Amino acid sequence: MKFSLKNFLQGFGIIAIILTLLPLIAIDYWWIRVFDFPHAQLTLLTFIALITYFIRFNIKYVGDYIFVSILAACFIFQLIKIYDYTPLSAPEALENTITDTSKSIKIYSANVLQKNTHHELLLSQVTNYNPDIVLLMETDTVWKNAVHNRLSIAYPYYLLEPRGNTYGMLLYSKLPLTRKKIRHLVDKEVPSMEAIVTLESNDQIQLYAIHPTPPMPQHNPMSSDRDTEMMKTAFTVNKRTLPVIVMGDFNDVAWSRTTSLFRKVSKLLDPRIGRGFYNTFNAKNILLRWPLDHLFISQEFRVKRLERTDHIKSDHFPVCTELTFEPDGASLQLPQEPTDSEIESAKSQLKEQNLLTLGMK
Repeated sequence: MKFSLKNFLQGFGIIAIILTLLPLIAIDYWWIRVFDFPHAQLTLLTFIALITYFIRFNIKYVGDYIFVSILAACFIFQLIKIYDYTPLSAPEALENTITDTSKSIKIYSANVLQKNTHHELLLSQVTNYNPDIVLLMETDTVWKNAVHNRLSIAYPYYLLEPRGNTYGMLLYSKLPLTRKKIRHLVDKEVPSMEAIVTLESNDQIQLYAIHPTPPMPQHNPMSSDRDTEMMKTAFTVNKRTLPVIVMGDFNDVAWSRTTSLFRKVSKLLDPRIGRGFYNTFNAKNILLRWPLDHLFISQEFRVKRLERTDHIKSDHFPVCTELTFEPDGASLQLPQEPTDSEIESAKSQLKEQNLLTLGMK
């Protein structure tokens, strides 16, 4: 019995080590990039295997010491990678310090699942949260027809791009939207949105919404398109002249190499750091959940509220984020400057024509 369990734990340990190291390989194939996703689950299983090994077996052979040492090193590496997204870490984006409602903005974003027919459930949740901005993704014409009449009354400013390929986007706002644009950064079938939002205080902020394709065989066998769209957005934000919010379903987890690079190159802050994972996918499977839906902010913003909302019968949970605009305190939460090697790494993920479009040399 002990021999069987020991062999099982050793076999699992070898698999855990391989799965931990695979995402470090700089290859964009989906079957490598997909192992970025279940990192928290893998960390927990590695910890359980390590503790079980210590409890059930005497560590007295050289092979045991080698195995336990490697597995412990693997666990520490795994933990370091996700540590920032636990409450044990210091928050990157600080808590709000003002109560002036004219300088606040509440944002509700949801990947609705295109085939989901529970439109009323979403509308009811939007009514309850009463956000200033609503971003809906995976929205086709059916979804647009189901929600537009209701939402357009309370949200008279909008930008709509319904599509039947699961990449449609609907953006609604109570606050004025100007310089509204629908772009196709990588694929003409995959839109992104941008607009300038004017707060009640008359301060202007730049808003970007993206939903790149995932690295999965049924969508895209490589992560190149996703990574390119994220890096194009990052370089654009890097040159910003206004305070910025970038949000959407990135089809990538917060701790991945690509999303970490996006955060550094864009010089934005992640409100989840120091607060929690806020896993949004898969809403239908409690064991396999990870944070695919993101919202990044420039240092002029503070966090008042960050909440994963209740189920809307989608495979994603919506997220409601309330921010305050506090530019006077921006110097207290400056983002890290990207290194030259990080800039070069981000450039390498872009196609040559994309670099030329951005003016990057």
